[in-house]
Amino acid sequence: MTLFPLILLAFGLALIGWLVARARAARLQSSGRERLHSLPGQHGWYVAMWIAAPTLIFIAFWSWLSPALVVDAVLATPEAAQLPAAGFERQAILGEARALAGTEGLGAFNPLAETLAPAFEVYIARYAWIGTGIAVLLAFAGGAYAFTRIAPAFRARTQVERGVMLMLLVASLIAILTTLGIFLSLLFESARFFSIVSITDFLFGTVWSPQVISERDPGATLGAVPLFWGTFFIGAVIAMAVAIPLGLMSAIYLTQYAAPAVRRWMKPLLEILAGVPTVVYGYFAALTVGPALRDFAALLGFPYASSESALAAGLVMGVMIIPFVSSMADDSIAAVPTSMRDGSLAMGATTSETIGRVLLPAALPGVVAGILLAVSRAIGETMIVVMAASGAANITLNPMESATTVTKQIVDLLTGEAEFDSPKTLAAFALGLTLFVITFLLNIVALRVVKRYREAYE
Repeated sequence: MTLFPLILLAFGLALIGWLVARARAARLQSSGRERLHSLPGQHGWYVAMWIAAPTLIFIAFWSWLSPALVVDAVLATPEAAQLPAAGFERQAILGEARALAGTEGLGAFNPLAETLAPAFEVYIARYAWIGTGIAVLLAFAGGAYAFTRIAPAFRARTQVERGVMLMLLVASLIAILTTLGIFLSLLFESARFFSIVSITDFLFGTVWSPQVISERDPGATLGAVPLFWGTFFIGAVIAMAVAIPLGLMSAIYLTQYAAPAVRRWMKPLLEILAGVPTVVYGYFAALTVGPALRDFAALLGFPYASSESALAAGLVMGVMIIPFVSSMADDSIAAVPTSMRDGSLAMGATTSETIGRVLLPAALPGVVAGILLAVSRAIGETMIVVMAASGAANITLNPMESATTVTKQIVDLLTGEAEFDSPKTLAAFALGLTLFVITFLLNIVALRVVKRYREAYE
């Protein structure tokens, strides 16, 4: 069996075990001889966990091990003696032969791959049945062990809760280890880059031109200051100039002025912006906003304005992150105790004065946290700047000129044809590490602000 049927088989056997164990516990309960410590359903979940957990763990292990076993078995056949020595050609032939296994009517680019395809088909089927047999045996062994423990005094509820706690712990560790793995991979490749290029030249250099790297001094054209400036200018200046006022005013209207019926419709409509794919925003910025801004600048007497300007990317990015600012500001304003608002109104202050002098100052920590989270989201955005921003690394204050960002350059560097060990390719990992550290610090600051805010009003 392939992977998906094996998983379905594991869950099917677990369902059967749940039904049988539940029926067994229900019979014990109906006999009335001794009171059950746990409910019949909890006994069923205990047996189902003992069936599903070992089986799924084995399936995951077997899906990783069986391809290597199949290749070793095929290499032991006489037909494999014609394979070239270890290298790219050898792996290409084996990969093509595996792809041809079990298919009919498809030709092979390499005749040797067509010769090896029947052997792959035989051994893939053999190891699939071996894996199925072991999975079924594990399921029955686990189910039998759990079924024998069903008794009135057995604490099935405690065991199930421990199993659920273990699952939650594993899920948490996966998230943590994934983040750690991303950081370590970036750190390792960045260390290789900084062994070639000085970290000082990279962080403080003002010339970014990876196409003309000098072998004598590669750091001379890999200064990332223009990229940092473009990222800051587009994501933290232009985008925030759009998102902060619009998002904050939207939150104030929805919490203080809008009727309940209006709020019930307007808030979901506003949050739809957060669900629009970023590639759609990128197309909108590249095909509509950019040319419109260029034509508008030409009417104002700026004939050299670019359609791939920093303003086009920043405006669309600001619209995209309006829901982030609005949602956090909405929650922060709504969390301010109503007694503060009522007291201000009772003292004769108008609604606008109450908002400006009472509600916003009280909700400021939550609003600032939302803005920081929105900034980290904006500077890490990729698709909009890839499609709407230019690749020209400029340090400029003119929003109508071309600018580029860190994420745009990472995409350009990793989609080229340069060698992986070259400074040009490794520079993408150094940029990624820098961006990771910046967004990580912004998130820490935002969470600290939110924590202090919650301590003040909970």
